[in-house]
Amino acid sequence: MPQTKTERLVFGTIMSMLMALCMEIYNVAWQMGYATQPGGLGTMDYDVLPVALQEWSFMWIIVLVISELWGNPMARKLAGRIIRPEQDNPFFVTLMVSGCTVLVMCPTMSLVGSLIFNIGMGGTPISKLPIVWFGTLLKNFPIALCWQLFAAGPITRTLFKRIFRRQETRSAH
Repeated sequence: MPQTKTERLVFGTIMSMLMALCMEIYNVAWQMGYATQPGGLGTMDYDVLPVALQEWSFMWIIVLVISELWGNPMARKLAGRIIRPEQDNPFFVTLMVSGCTVLVMCPTMSLVGSLIFNIGMGGTPISKLPIVWFGTLLKNFPIALCWQLFAAGPITRTLFKRIFRRQETRSAH
């Protein structure tokens, strides 16, 4: 997929924006109590969106920076222990890299979110950080993995292909 630094930045930006958007909506809905209501998150209302979008406005940038500095390199290293990109089925390679990305990014971003929203803004004592982080990780990991594999990943790859196909077509004329 991405082959140049610019392409990697575009791909990473799209992925970071989509992942952060879903996770902010999910976490705000959870915080507002929708997960504990009869019908669960299916009862979510539009009051979630303003808060989620406000948090998303800066969280996607944090996701992008962390994924570029730490998450993607570590995920590629972990996946590289399992896959052989030049030999394995491309679908399997994509699944392994995506899964390893969530394996690195979800604990990292759960820690960042715990620090910002629970310790910083929430007033939770720093001594509770380990248990708050672990609870956040348990809550976020399943949705992050599913969202990455079934929505954000495919959407990002589709948008990326369309963006760079247009540029290639334009430059050929």
